[in-house]
Amino acid sequence: YAVATEARDLDQVIGGADVFLGLSAPGVLLPEMVARMAERPLILALANPTPEILPEDVHAVRPDAVMATGRSDYPNQVNNVLCFPFLFRGALDVGATAINEEMKLACTTAIAELAKAESSEVVARAYSGAESLTFGPDYLIPKPFDPRLIVEIAPAVAQAAMASGVATRPIADFDQYRDQLSRFVFRSGTLMKPVFAQAKQDARRLVYAEGEDPRVLRAVQVVIDEGLARPTLVGRPEVIAGQIEALGLRLRPDHDFELVNPNDNPRYEDFCGHYHGLMERKGVSPEAARTIVRTNTTVIASLLLARGKADAMICGTYGQYLWHLRYVLDVIGKAAGVTEAAALGVLILDKGTYFFCDTHVKAEPTAEEMVEATMMAAEEVRRFGIEPRVAFLSHSNFGSAETPSARKVQAAVRLLAQRRPDFEFEGEMHADAALDEKLRRRLFPNSRLEGQANLLMLPSLDAANNAFNLLKVLGDGLPVGPILLGAAKPAHIVTPSISARGIVNMSAISGVDAQLDFSAAGSG
Repeated sequence: YAVATEARDLDQVIGGADVFLGLSAPGVLLPEMVARMAERPLILALANPTPEILPEDVHAVRPDAVMATGRSDYPNQVNNVLCFPFLFRGALDVGATAINEEMKLACTTAIAELAKAESSEVVARAYSGAESLTFGPDYLIPKPFDPRLIVEIAPAVAQAAMASGVATRPIADFDQYRDQLSRFVFRSGTLMKPVFAQAKQDARRLVYAEGEDPRVLRAVQVVIDEGLARPTLVGRPEVIAGQIEALGLRLRPDHDFELVNPNDNPRYEDFCGHYHGLMERKGVSPEAARTIVRTNTTVIASLLLARGKADAMICGTYGQYLWHLRYVLDVIGKAAGVTEAAALGVLILDKGTYFFCDTHVKAEPTAEEMVEATMMAAEEVRRFGIEPRVAFLSHSNFGSAETPSARKVQAAVRLLAQRRPDFEFEGEMHADAALDEKLRRRLFPNSRLEGQANLLMLPSLDAANNAFNLLKVLGDGLPVGPILLGAAKPAHIVTPSISARGIVNMSAISGVDAQLDFSAAGSG
């Protein structure tokens, strides 16, 4: 682009220019100069902290201009933090002997491609709608803290280093390499890996009751991209279309997902009849049934599942857990032989992954219900590739107290022992004894439990829910779930605090549950 010229100042060359790239001094580019530039000029005014011209001055004379600065308080911040950490990560991982032009170009291309992708939930939450996060004049460059930068840039740089001959430790499996990098972004990656792998083997039909929720739509985009499930969304078409456009997603109704409109559902009469048949002796009139089936998206999703139009469902992004549970169990019912449903909470901490039961359903489970929940929870833990080690927690430590609560937990341990389960368990005990084997051995040398417990059975909903949430906050834990245990068909009720990534995780869990449910039905 350098050409021989007699021109010696900016004013002499700016006329008709397509691009201004400045890394010089404040105020050197004047509005009247911008006015003489070519159509839709690109202006990169990168002097810091005051650029060569401010964006508002540019847009006052050229609304068509595309503007970038080095500042974080304007759109399109050009910042080396976008590339340097991740460029070096890719170079170091292959033992590159140089940072060459091919690697720089690969880095640049990866950043450009990421700008065209839909924005991540982390970025959208941080900016809270303050600016557009859809590719266009005000969003040409990803935000510096977009968690996907490492996953996109480092592999691109590593591949370029290998192709250009400067890599001394070539990467053999880039899928595995990307998986390793993604663990820096999503702490749930290691736990969820076997579940994701199994869900992809046979993607099942998964209905989302709250299809209009932005978190659900972001999650569905990932679910489709990853091949985890075949989604159905319950919601109004115009609302969902508006959300997809606002979020910059690539979702296409009737191509990427099935849409069930509560206001125009061709299955409405069939669903009304089915629901009234279930509820007519529970005080629900035909008129009430018609209203519920038209307005309650949890009921609609449950009916899709019950009528064989879906293989699994997710609901609960708003409202109370027990409200959703009531309608789910009214329509789907409990699994054969199950007395009471239960909810399993999963918490990923720096010290390991722990499962808590029952965090949402039964306020005061009986000893028999605790045993039933333990058997269901242990089976669920194994789906994550983890061998369950169960501790029944209490304020009593191996018979140190005789309160009703302690006696209930003691009875549960005795009942479980009679069933001779194929996993380790022990109780009743304090939480520290469950997690500290040395302490447990000192207090109770003949314990049946080896090592640290990972499945914690608590005597009440209060105890389980509070223990889970305290550790989530104090231990900076990452929650997965809750996972509903004991329903007749795969149905999960999440909580309003769930993130889009949490919905992705629950989608994979739902998909695996649906596979197992299908296999059991086939074998039956």
